[in-house]
Amino acid sequence: MQAYIQRNRILLIHLSFWCVYFSFFYYQVSFTKPGEESDLVDALVISLLHVGFVALVAYINYFIFLPRFLKNKNLIAYLFEFLPLFAILITAYVYVKRFQMAHNIHIGYFYTTKFVIQHSVGTFFIVIFVGMLKFAEDWLELEAKRKEVENEKLTAELTFLKAQINPHFLFNTLNNLYYLAFTNSPNTTEVIAKLSQMMRYMIYDSNHAKVLLSKEIEYIENYISLERLRLNNQIPISLEIEGNITQAQIVPLILITFLENAFKHGVSNNSTDAFIAIKLLVSNESLIYTVENSKLKSSNHEKSGIGLRNVSRRLDLSYANKYQLDVEDGETDYKVKLTLLI
Repeated sequence: MQAYIQRNRILLIHLSFWCVYFSFFYYQVSFTKPGEESDLVDALVISLLHVGFVALVAYINYFIFLPRFLKNKNLIAYLFEFLPLFAILITAYVYVKRFQMAHNIHIGYFYTTKFVIQHSVGTFFIVIFVGMLKFAEDWLELEAKRKEVENEKLTAELTFLKAQINPHFLFNTLNNLYYLAFTNSPNTTEVIAKLSQMMRYMIYDSNHAKVLLSKEIEYIENYISLERLRLNNQIPISLEIEGNITQAQIVPLILITFLENAFKHGVSNNSTDAFIAIKLLVSNESLIYTVENSKLKSSNHEKSGIGLRNVSRRLDLSYANKYQLDVEDGETDYKVKLTLLI
């Protein structure tokens, strides 16, 4: 129902206006002074004639003269075209009205200048009002096109940002795979299998606007497994998950960048104090994702590359006013806390 109203809102506005106007005029015509008898059928005919004439004038302007004016932006030409026709139609209606009311006791009123002026001014204001609906219609169409273009632009930007994630991930993972193969690690086949799962998720599942949080977590777990293998399990890496993750949904690949940044700037086989702690809490309709890591002496989180800039922009586009990102940059550790409304 709402979609139908949205598609036909201009038509419904027009119909509503004419229904109200007809009802008001019919009541005005059918109302008589005390002691006079009301003829409802006659009042109906008078009302239909009047509203039909006013609608004729209004829509001649709406469909013919007003579009010309909007196209040429020439007010003088518009007035010279419309006003003579308006005068002719008003004159014709006055004579028709006098003929229709020939047997009415108030026939004298229809021969007065007051009647001509009142009817002309009333009709003119109705024409102006219906004309304003044309401006409203054009504005709504322009606004709809603007939103469509904006949505297409945002969709293209999101696609571009997401596409930049894939080469970054592949670069890191292939480096890991090369290292394992170079050292003849028995874990090489396991890495290939996990990489295959992750690529399947990136190619197929991440094309959806949102995915199940459980799939995103599975992707993160595979990533952590690959990093543990690369680091020979020498660095303490913890992952804590709380809450119901089976029903919640999330924009794909929105969490991984913070984790990649932690491994890039926080761990090294040469550092005895290195650590990474990941916590993910799902509560009610919110998700709290925390990544805390040690800082390498040569690391600079402020220059963490395109990844963090991309994910910040994706958050703005996908979770506008529905997320909060807090960063704590200490001397020895770095912590990112992301809160999402899901």
